[in-house]
Amino acid sequence: MTSSPLLERLSARLGPKGFTADPVAIAPWAEDWRGRWKGAAAALLSPASTEEVADVVRLCAEARVPLVPQGGNTSMAAGATPDASGDAMILSLRRMNRIRALDADTDSAVCEAGVILADLHTATAEVGRRFPLTLGAKGSATIGGLASTNAGGTQVLRFGTMRTLIQGIEAVLPDGSVWNGLTALKKDNRGYDLKHLLVGGEGTLGVITAANLRLVPAVGARSVAWIGLDTPDAALDLLRMLEAAMGDAVESFELVPRVALDLVLAHVPGTRAPLAEPHAWNVLIEAVSPMAAPSPEKALYEALHSALGTGLAADAVIAANERQAENFWRLRDSISEAEKQAGPAAKHDISVEVAAMPRFMREGSAAVESAFPGTRVIAFGHLGDGNVHFNVGAPLGAGPEWQESEGTRVTSYAHDLVVAAGGSISAEHGIGQMRLAELARLTDPARLAAQRAIKAALDPHGIMNPGKLVPPAPAPGAGSLA
Repeated sequence: MTSSPLLERLSARLGPKGFTADPVAIAPWAEDWRGRWKGAAAALLSPASTEEVADVVRLCAEARVPLVPQGGNTSMAAGATPDASGDAMILSLRRMNRIRALDADTDSAVCEAGVILADLHTATAEVGRRFPLTLGAKGSATIGGLASTNAGGTQVLRFGTMRTLIQGIEAVLPDGSVWNGLTALKKDNRGYDLKHLLVGGEGTLGVITAANLRLVPAVGARSVAWIGLDTPDAALDLLRMLEAAMGDAVESFELVPRVALDLVLAHVPGTRAPLAEPHAWNVLIEAVSPMAAPSPEKALYEALHSALGTGLAADAVIAANERQAENFWRLRDSISEAEKQAGPAAKHDISVEVAAMPRFMREGSAAVESAFPGTRVIAFGHLGDGNVHFNVGAPLGAGPEWQESEGTRVTSYAHDLVVAAGGSISAEHGIGQMRLAELARLTDPARLAAQRAIKAALDPHGIMNPGKLVPPAPAPGAGSLA
């Protein structure tokens, strides 16, 4: 249990702005944003500098008190939520919100962990640059959280995940020592890459306090289109055709089935279908060009005209202005909101090889709906990088209890299909608490052993975000996890 002397030392070090043990103040941060995972914490710690983070970690390490690092608390896998024991403390990085450096000449930005993604977008635009990662939670998601979960978003097709955009990391390790790896070295062969362990480590190996991020030129012009087609196979063929015709100009390629679009139109006020007739599948495309380059609209128009002429696409419309472009994106970004209003669902964030995704979407959906009569699969997302949100809606009339009973069986069944296809049960949302048991059930024992060994070596007392990402080893005599 957390001792009073430790609380007193932490309070003295952080002051009233950085320390509270008030349960009312802590409560909103002790549950995940979906409200499904609720925990408790002895205190909410909000350091304002790397030095304060280091002192907090050192004090808690000495007392063997667990810490749960937290950014914007937008985890999709309950990765920033403490358990219900009340023994842990939440370590919030939200006060560390400075952009320490922003350099258009080197295309880099050094940001503290608490910088909100939308604020970084605004700051980079002012110097003619941009940070090419965006997602629905950009108004609350923080750089530290995005780094710790190796976030993806809608621009992975061209720029990759957070890991590819991070050039350096500053972090506090589990003993309270500070690792300064912010320098953006193109080559560094000094052995194990601690940066890549911390990115995607969900705070289980240390606390990311700052990151050196790669920037790219600001968008000069963009062209957004909505396409109707018959199959996900046709969508992938369309993507390959666009890549051949337009190269890197295509930054986003989002697949939306009719069932998802219908939900949005039914539950989100002010939305309307972009095309006159409904189609089994839809694609949202965004193509961009930098300031000095021609607009991509002509190239996109010609490519889509060709696709319509060959029958690859059934219908298409290019946004006539920014408002219409944003309306197209609103349809895509509102799918999760519409699903929530439609009733309970078992939600999965999965990936398979890009070439195998259309077949998986067709056959996997049919298999789930056959095995669980009355359910409805809504598979949508980032087709171009092999990642879709494979969500299974409950039968009509099902109540919230379906999520914990039948929904659990649906998840295991869907994950079995993913693993059989050589895929991953977590493409971009992380493991957190939500997928911990499934990771233990389905992951190669060699991989699990390596992860446990790394965790034990860097965090021997197990104080960093316990119960997340790394499944506990089986008790002696319990048998293999294979």
